[in-house]
Amino acid sequence: MAEKTQQILKEALTLPSEERATLVDDLLASLDQPDEQVDSLWRKEVEDRIVAYRAGKIRTVTLDDVLSKYRK
Repeated sequence: MAEKTQQILKEALTLPSEERATLVDDLLASLDQPDEQVDSLWRKEVEDRIVAYRAGKIRTVTLDDVLSKYRK
């Protein structure tokens, strides 16, 4: 990590937790640039899953079931 980056991190860590969370959110948002091609693919995936669910081709899984796999 560059020295300037280390200094910024050191200063950021002195901020109150709410301000750190806002900073992190802003930094992450700056990396998430819209991509219409990717968004279009995700929309199609969602639509396909809804159709499959309604047709009884796929089933739902509870959040507890999903998380229990990772709690072991």
